[in-house]
Amino acid sequence: MTLVAHERFQAAPSEPEYELDRERQTVAAGAAAITLKGLEKSFGSNRVLRGISLHIPAGQFVAVIGKSGCGKSTLLRILMGLDEPSAGELHFEDEAGADTHANARIVFQEPRLLPWLSVADNVAVGLGDRIDRQAARAAAEAVLNEVQLAEKASEWPSRLSGGQRQRVALARALVSRPGVLALDEPLGALDALTRISMQELISRVWRELGFTTVLVTHDVSEAVHLADRVIVLDEGRVALDLAIPDPHPRRHGNAKLAELEGRLLAAILGSDVP
Repeated sequence: MTLVAHERFQAAPSEPEYELDRERQTVAAGAAAITLKGLEKSFGSNRVLRGISLHIPAGQFVAVIGKSGCGKSTLLRILMGLDEPSAGELHFEDEAGADTHANARIVFQEPRLLPWLSVADNVAVGLGDRIDRQAARAAAEAVLNEVQLAEKASEWPSRLSGGQRQRVALARALVSRPGVLALDEPLGALDALTRISMQELISRVWRELGFTTVLVTHDVSEAVHLADRVIVLDEGRVALDLAIPDPHPRRHGNAKLAELEGRLLAAILGSDVP
């Protein structure tokens, strides 16, 4: 099966349905729903993704977890157009359910900032050449304020801490007001306290701006703390698709969330779910 961009996939009745609680989170006008049907990816004889079928409503925050090599980053790269699927269907859909071109951005584990540009100019890179320099600078400064780095606009990246550099990378992805934001282990290199601070920042910005988010992480606690829904991949297949019903923002140490973490760990490790 080849990539199709015209027929809307209807989820099978047996698949779980997820409705976004719009009272607790704004959905951006440009936020796109994501539909995958039978998505496959092989590298030679290595079949990395094996028939992934999912529907992600617009504005939902989904985390994808699993063991190393299970296909998490490959799935994210296909969503962002960085890799082509070997087979299956991928659709981005607007509010009416029609196929649309999603304004999709990605944040990697490494900030990938340009050392010869100031912080504000690094953020403005996310706008491309669509607007003039003065307007781009204003937009960059506005989004730096959203990630609490307005005072660093004229600094060089080398003068920032690791957490600050990652906030600049997040601002660069946000400056174009994406409909879909992909996060590929963006906090993996940060110390524990900085990581928690960044989790709170990501959660707040997502709730305020309302884009669809797909997070790949190895951290089960992070997935449960941030996401509406956590998907466990195992050898390229969906092993568990678990809704996280607690309202946002969430408190670390919540006993109910700890119970959900246990279910997810059991699915990843292949043990019995308590």
